Formats: sequence, C-alpha cells, structure tokens
Amino acid sequence: MTSAESPRRDVRLRTAVIALAVDLAMIVLFAAMGRASHDEGSAVGGTLLVAAPFLIGYVVAAAVTRLDRTPLSIARAALTWFPAIVLGMLLRRFVFDRGTAVAFVIVAFVTTGVLIVGWRCLVALIRASRTA
Repeated sequence: MTSAESPRRDVRLRTAVIALAVDLAMIVLFAAMGRASHDEGSAVGGTLLVAAPFLIGYVVAAAVTRLDRTPLSIARAALTWFPAIVLGMLLRRFVFDRGTAVAFVIVAFVTTGVLIVGWRCLVALIRASRTA
C-alpha cells in the first residue's frame, strides 16, 4: 500500500463508522418518537429495548449488503434499510415477543426509511450545492 492510499482508506473507514453511527441513532430516534407518541416515557432503557430488534436487524443487513463500501449511497442504504426492518420485525415478534400490528409495521417502514435514507439525501444535496 502506498502512502497516498492510507489517508483515503482512513477517510473511507471514518465515513463508514460515522454513517453507521448516524443510522443507529436514527433507529433509536424512531423508537424514542414512538415511545413518546404513546406516552411511554423517555427512559433510555425502555427506548433501547424497543430499538434493539431493529438495531440488530440493521447491523446484520448492513454487513450483508456491505454498506461500509459506499456508506453514503442512497441506493445501498435503501437496499440495506428494507431487509433490516423486515429482520427487525421478525426479531421483535419472535425473539422479543412484542407486537407487530399492521399499523406499526407501516409506520416503522415509513419512518425508518425517511430517517435512514433521508439524511443521505440531505448530504447529497449539500455536496451537490457545494460543487455547483
């Protein structure tokens, strides 16, 4: 490896780690918003318990889709998000023994999609405006 490749690899790794952290934060935000909308309080432990199946599903899906290769890609994020939420729902129902009512499934897909894909769209818009 040349010395010029090392800084690029460091930037790619840093970008992947930051993107993963933002995605996981978006899932926790989704859980916190849901708890707040149902007056379940804002306790960190309860929020993380609600988020846990989706966090697990997301990490698995991100590894399978290799989101780390292009962490800011809107298409790859969408490709990761959908199976992540499907897996999260399966875990929520069969491992965490929590409900998966149709309304919840719809809200979960829409909200997490907007959050996970949405922040990348904002980044793309900002980048485009800087190069214009």
